[in-house]
Amino acid sequence: MQRFIDLANTMKNEGVATRLISAALMTASGVYTTYAFAGNSGGLNAKGIDKVTQAYRQNLENIQEAKREEQAQQQQ
Repeated sequence: MQRFIDLANTMKNEGVATRLISAALMTASGVYTTYAFAGNSGGLNAKGIDKVTQAYRQNLENIQEAKREEQAQQQQ
């Protein structure tokens, strides 16, 4: 994870917009997730897309909760 963040920060420092970097990371993750589950010649069906979407959602919720906890600890 840190290598991807470091690369994203390097790109940001080169003048690439953070929203563009974020979109590129999401696209790359989606492409690689499809490869990981379906291989080079396959794709995800609707059920597979739903499972991946739920995994992304859960991960994002976990990240936000950790950020809230970190902020609360800093305010103490």
